[in-house]
Amino acid sequence: MADEGGGLAGGPVRWGVLATGGIAAKFVADLAELPDAEVVAVGSRSVESAEAFAERYDIGRAHGGWAALAADPEVDVVYVATPHSAHAEPVRLCLQADTPVLCEKPFTLNAAQAAELVGLARERGVFLMEGMWTYCNPVVRRMVELIADGAIGEVLAVHADFGIEAPMDPSHRLRDPRLGGGALLDLGVYPVSFAQLVLGEPERVRAWARMSGGVDENTGLLLGYASGAVAALTCSLVADTARTAVVTGSLGRIEFPRGFFHPERFVLHRVGAEPEEFSAPGPSGSFVYQAAEVGRALRAGETESPLVPLDGTLAVMRTLDAARQEIGLRYPGE
Repeated sequence: MADEGGGLAGGPVRWGVLATGGIAAKFVADLAELPDAEVVAVGSRSVESAEAFAERYDIGRAHGGWAALAADPEVDVVYVATPHSAHAEPVRLCLQADTPVLCEKPFTLNAAQAAELVGLARERGVFLMEGMWTYCNPVVRRMVELIADGAIGEVLAVHADFGIEAPMDPSHRLRDPRLGGGALLDLGVYPVSFAQLVLGEPERVRAWARMSGGVDENTGLLLGYASGAVAALTCSLVADTARTAVVTGSLGRIEFPRGFFHPERFVLHRVGAEPEEFSAPGPSGSFVYQAAEVGRALRAGETESPLVPLDGTLAVMRTLDAARQEIGLRYPGE
């Protein structure tokens, strides 16, 4: 319910969750840590799946269809938790129903889909945000502040990696090109988003990959900037990488330990000074910070988040498109 200024009126932010998989379940569990938010509805293509999910998590209403959830008048915002190959349709349905949306990363399958949705949200004045939890994390926000204050001087390089090693059946979504599978979109989006948070959109993108079954399973990217800065990034479905990130500048560097994409701390190394560790006590749930940012923006009557700007999301999608072109990865229907 909106107040006269366009923001939400009093009471908790009422969430609808679209999809019933593992990510949706984790989101619902994490949202319990926010005192001013509640999940009031769930939607799925299968009414049986929606009802089972609602019963498991004590959610009041279950919708057997995406459009029904999008049009639910008791829902303030919908979290889209489907695989990214199925992001565009439900987000479009929500925006056409003037329902705000938080859409799980990667935002869409490609930049063209992303541009269409952003254009629709802006045309209708409806809130839309990518679920890039890294950008909302207070530790990452502190890093951004330190870099802006010149703590490490001119940024010269970003290194980041995200790889997992787990046996996967060819039908697993990460191995299925029909579901946008591969390392790049599901895992590589984190190193790319991290690099572009620091350096912005690159001027040049180079990429290499080992392909298997129509998707990339081990991929490296090199992003080049007019300033001379570079970002060296890797992602993998077949190797358990360190999952760390380092931002190097002319006067020092910032190092993130394993799990840089939802970090609890980092270490600042300045030239001629002792290392400093930064951390931020807070909720344990990885989804909490982005859900809190959505609630803040909705209460303020904002249609875009300054922490996860839509222009930044579009820039990341363009980089992922450029990398896919380099490695020859094209999905069915594109």
